[in-house]
Amino acid sequence: MKIYTQRLENIASERNFESLELTFDTRQKSRFRATLNNGVDIGADLPRTGILRSGSFIATEQGDVLRVDAKAERLMQVSSQDPFELLKAAYHLGNRHVPLMLTPTALYFEPDHVLAEMIIGLGLTVNEVDHPFEPESGAYAQHQHDHRLSPIKALHHVHH
Repeated sequence: MKIYTQRLENIASERNFESLELTFDTRQKSRFRATLNNGVDIGADLPRTGILRSGSFIATEQGDVLRVDAKAERLMQVSSQDPFELLKAAYHLGNRHVPLMLTPTALYFEPDHVLAEMIIGLGLTVNEVDHPFEPESGAYAQHQHDHRLSPIKALHHVHH
């Protein structure tokens, strides 16, 4: 089983890398197992430097590179025809410190029917949808880098 131990930043390449779709819950973990689309099992033992964002790259010590994408998962979608109402909903959800994904036309959060009822009570529409989840990281989140293997070295070491 290949074990991915490194996070890579800023891969500038036209190459198509094998990708893996993971839920937000899994992308928060530094250690996990997963199965690629081709059925190959992989493991990850990554530095604890935050969430794997959709489009992130991870690598093995041998230079095998894998792109991580956000997997569609069951979410609550908040929408309104009035942008100010959507802003108010974001405020109220933010006050409850739930992971929240913001888009220009909708808000997304993990299923919570108590929160959904609160938002409906404010006059907004809430629907359950399947959608990739990429919540805001927060104003105080740190952007840390793992420099054990630079992106250039990683690309140079990739097995063809």
